[in-house]
Amino acid sequence: MALGPRLDLRQSQSLVMTPQLQQAIKLLAASNLEIETFIGEALEANPLLEAGNVSQEASGDTSEPDDIPREEFTADQLIGQANGESDAPLDIDNSALDRDRDTGDGAIASSDSGEWGSASLSGGAGGSDDELTSIEERSTADLTLADHLLEQLGPACTTDKQAFIARHIIGLLDEAGYLSFDLRDVAADLGVLVSEVESALTAVQTLEPSGIAARGLAECLAIQAREADRYDPCMARLIDNLDLLARGEIPRLRRMCDVDEEDFADMLGELRAYDPKPGLAFGSSAASAVVPDILLTTGSDGAWEIKLNEATLPRLIVNRGYYVELREGAASKEAQGWLKEKLADANWLIKALDQRQKTILKTSAEIVKQQDGFFRRGVSELKPLTLREVADKIEMHESTISRVTSNKFLHCDRGTFELKYFFTSGVGSSDGEGASSEAVKSRIKALIDAEEPKKILSDDKLVALLKDEGFDLARRTVAKYREALGIGSSVQRRRQKKLENF
Repeated sequence: MALGPRLDLRQSQSLVMTPQLQQAIKLLAASNLEIETFIGEALEANPLLEAGNVSQEASGDTSEPDDIPREEFTADQLIGQANGESDAPLDIDNSALDRDRDTGDGAIASSDSGEWGSASLSGGAGGSDDELTSIEERSTADLTLADHLLEQLGPACTTDKQAFIARHIIGLLDEAGYLSFDLRDVAADLGVLVSEVESALTAVQTLEPSGIAARGLAECLAIQAREADRYDPCMARLIDNLDLLARGEIPRLRRMCDVDEEDFADMLGELRAYDPKPGLAFGSSAASAVVPDILLTTGSDGAWEIKLNEATLPRLIVNRGYYVELREGAASKEAQGWLKEKLADANWLIKALDQRQKTILKTSAEIVKQQDGFFRRGVSELKPLTLREVADKIEMHESTISRVTSNKFLHCDRGTFELKYFFTSGVGSSDGEGASSEAVKSRIKALIDAEEPKKILSDDKLVALLKDEGFDLARRTVAKYREALGIGSSVQRRRQKKLENF
């Protein structure tokens, strides 16, 4: 065979995702707040797009378009749509998106309204601002720990040099208010004597909250005991031997403190009243609010009503009047081509957002239907559920369900939950249907909370009690769930109960 360049013609098939399809997938995985940011950028980039509420208020027309229903959907209705009762697509249809991308003048010339091509992004009747107020989780700590300490620093320091070192120490404190740096390292960094750093640290430790700038738990508690004028030799020995207290060696510790049982009980009570992490009373920054994407309420007939959170989804419309004005002034082919491209982009975006909201509603409706027991009776009724089960029920791909449930939150009477929360692994049960791991954890916590101080439940005993209730678990599984809940072993709980009842 001769070696040399040649031309070959081959035919092959490959799957290529268009930029529009890639964008639609990103929109599907985005939360409502991310969508709001995306819409803001789209409004700046495309002159034909407008926020619907703004243009309606400007024109004085607040009526809703006839072809955009604004209603609440029950779970059964949405599942019915999945079974063919409605021809409205709830999943992202690639061919439909491509057709919209190629849309020209005809998409606008068929409407009689002043603002054509509008689409509601609310997904249902609007949720009021009052409805959101009760579910937002806002931080009350507006002042940071450093700011709080710096405000008090002036009177506590005697010289400018001491104040300078003290400000540096305040900047080194962690969020709990502890100083984890060696004083010799601090002195070396600042080029000062260790004694000067110790003096500045003493000044910082006199500030509020009491116990701040300690180098360990014992020093933190000792500072608070001194502030309360309770740091006597007995309390000092108690604080210096916190390890014995943690191990529950109460008789030995009481003998070391040389006090009777009544005085020792008082000392323990005072110790519990101190704050081991005084810095946590202040926040480093205001916590961001958790805003739900889906709102779940109960209708008058007891059925579930599902809607998207309208407060975070503004209406997006195509401004027909401005389009006509630009088209009449577009003399060159380049200008006309640019205008058609912007029109196609606007129509595609509205279509993609509309399909996104329907996909979210459809998926949420199936989750609500599968986890009906949880919403009505609590976590004990949470069932094992996988992405594939939901995908098969609503005839979508599993990857679509994964994107829909990412970064999405559902609010109901029981609180605000991420959609991923409702997908849990299952454990064996006597009825053969299985039980959610979250339900088992809830039951383990309930059993431990109800245990008597003199009858602490071991993991083996928990296994037996859970088996009587229909949960078939191994001992290591119970131990794993217990540790995931942050609950100590039976030995640790026995010591804790003994200290609480001392």
